[in-house]
Amino acid sequence: NSLNVLLVMCLLLKTCELKSANTSKPNILLIMADDLGIGDLGCYGNDTLRTPNIDRLAEEGVRLTQHLAAAPLCTPSRAAFLTGRHAFRSGMDATDGYRALMWNAGSGGLPQNETTFAKILQRQGYTTGLIGKWHQGVNCASRTDHCHHPLHHGFDYFYGMPFTLVNDCHPDRRPEVDAGLRARLWLYTQVMALGVLTTMAGKACGLISVSWKLVLSVATLVLLFFTSWYASFGFVRRWNCILMRNHEVTEQPMVLERAASLVLEEAVSFIARNKHGPFLLFVSLLHVHIPLVTTERFLGKSQHGLYGDNVEEMDWLVGEILNAVEEHGLKNTTLTYFTSDHGGHLEARDGHVQLGGWNGIYRGGKGMAGWEGGIRVPGIFRWPGVLPAGRVVHEPTSLMDVFPTVVQLAGGQVPQDRVIDGRSLLPLLRGDAEHSAHEFLFHYCGQYLHAARWHEKDSGRLWKVHYTTPRFHPEGAGACHSSGVCPCSGAGVIHHDPPLLFDLSGDPSEARPLSPDAGHLYREAVARVGRAVREHRASMSPAPAQLSFRHVAWKPWLQPCCGAFPFCACSRDVDPGET
Repeated sequence: NSLNVLLVMCLLLKTCELKSANTSKPNILLIMADDLGIGDLGCYGNDTLRTPNIDRLAEEGVRLTQHLAAAPLCTPSRAAFLTGRHAFRSGMDATDGYRALMWNAGSGGLPQNETTFAKILQRQGYTTGLIGKWHQGVNCASRTDHCHHPLHHGFDYFYGMPFTLVNDCHPDRRPEVDAGLRARLWLYTQVMALGVLTTMAGKACGLISVSWKLVLSVATLVLLFFTSWYASFGFVRRWNCILMRNHEVTEQPMVLERAASLVLEEAVSFIARNKHGPFLLFVSLLHVHIPLVTTERFLGKSQHGLYGDNVEEMDWLVGEILNAVEEHGLKNTTLTYFTSDHGGHLEARDGHVQLGGWNGIYRGGKGMAGWEGGIRVPGIFRWPGVLPAGRVVHEPTSLMDVFPTVVQLAGGQVPQDRVIDGRSLLPLLRGDAEHSAHEFLFHYCGQYLHAARWHEKDSGRLWKVHYTTPRFHPEGAGACHSSGVCPCSGAGVIHHDPPLLFDLSGDPSEARPLSPDAGHLYREAVARVGRAVREHRASMSPAPAQLSFRHVAWKPWLQPCCGAFPFCACSRDVDPGET
C-alpha cells in the first residue's frame, strides 16, 4: 500500500511538473495576414475557399468572432498591434492626408520611445524575430541610423520587406504609390514642356521676341522639376520593393516570385534555431496584399480567381509553419495566434475582376474605420493543454489586446508611464472570465473618431454609434471605387447628427439603424457612448505626426541601398541557416 501511494504521488508530481513547464514562458508564434477578409476563411463561414490549416488551428484552439483592428489600414493598425496603443498616441495615424508610410526613404516611423511587446519579451529572456512585412519605417536622419528598424524595436532578427507589397512591385501592374500625385505631376510636366516647346517654335519663327537665354533657362527649370519627382516615382520598384536581413539589403529590387518561399524558409529556420526557447516569432505575411503574387502550384486552383489562389497559398504557408512547430515537439509549449491587420480591400479590382477579400456579412472594408468590414478580423489562439479546444468567444476584443496578453505570459509588465489601450485576453481565452475587459471600443480613421461601440454587459446587447461614415461611390456600391480606399474626412464622408445607432447583437451587418424617434433606448445608448467618448478623449495627448508630408516624402539620403547610391541593385540571399 505504501508503495502504491508513493507511485501515485510521483505521478501527480510529474503531472504538475509537466503542467508547470507547459505554462511557464511559452514560445509565442504570431501570424498576421495582410488585407485578409474575415469571410475568406472556412472557420468563419466560407465554404468555397480551402483553408484547412487555419481551420484546424481554430478547431484546436479558441476562435474570436468579434476581434477588431485598431485601424483600417496597414501602418496604423500594425503600430497599435505592436504597442497595445491606438496609433494616434504614437503619431502613427493620419493628420493631413497620408494614412500610411509611402516610402522606405521617408523619415517617419514608429518612434523610438514607443515600447513594443518584442522589446519587453526581449528583456524577459526571449529570442525575438520578425519575418515578413514591417511597414513601420526605417531611418530618421541618415541611411544607416535605422532608428525605426525592427532591430531598434525589440527584435533580435529581421528578414523581410521593410515596406509593403504594392502594385508598383510588379513591372506589369498599374502604379499604386501616391498615384494621384504622380498623375498630377506628370500632367504639370507635360503642360510646362508644351509651353517651352511652343515658345521655342515661336522664337524660331520670329513670332515671339524673347531671348534664347531665357527660353533655355525655363527649359532647364522644367527639366529640373521633372527630375525632382521622377527620381522617386520613376523607380518605385527599386526603392520600395526590397528585402533586408537585419540591417543589410539582400535583394533590390526583390524577385516577387520567390518572396513567399524565402519568408517560409526564414520562419522555419528561426523555429529550428531557437527550438530550445523561449522565442517570440512574428510572421508578418506578404499574402494576400495586391499584386497577389502566387506560385505556379496554386495558380488557377481556387474557385475565386487570383485572389482565391493567393488565399489558398497563404493557408499552405501557415500549415508549413505549424508543421515546423510540431516537428520540433513545440506544439504544446507554443501559443500560436493568427489574424489579419484589417478587413479585405473592396476597391482592389482589375476591370470586373475582384482582387480584394470578402468580409462576410459585414459592411465595408479596408480603409473604413467605422463599418465592421473594415476592422473585424480573424482572431485564433491555440495552446494545447492550456486553452480549451473548440472554444468560441463572441465578446469584443482588439488586436491591441495581444500586447498585454503576451507580456503577461512572458512574466513581464506593461509600461506604467503611458496609456495602454489593450487588455489581457488570458481570462477570456481560458474561460475564467465571461465578458471582455472592454466596455467601450473606439474606431478611428486617421485622427477622426468615426464610431464607438458599447458592450452593455448586464443585458448582453452591443451598441454601435457612427458619427461619420464614408460616402460610397458610385452611390450604393458599398465601397469607394473611384479612389483606392475611402477617405477619413472632407467631401468624401458624411457626418451624422444625430448619429447612427445599430444594435450589433441583432444586426451585425449594420443594415437597420435605430431611429432617433425610437424613444429612450436610442437616447440612452447615444448619451452613454457620448460620455465614454469624452472620457476617452481626456486621455489623449499630442504626439509628433509621423505621417505628415515632411516625414512621408522620399528623401534620397535615407534610401536603403545595396551598392553605391543611386546604383542600388543586388541579390545577396544566403541560406537562412547560416545566419
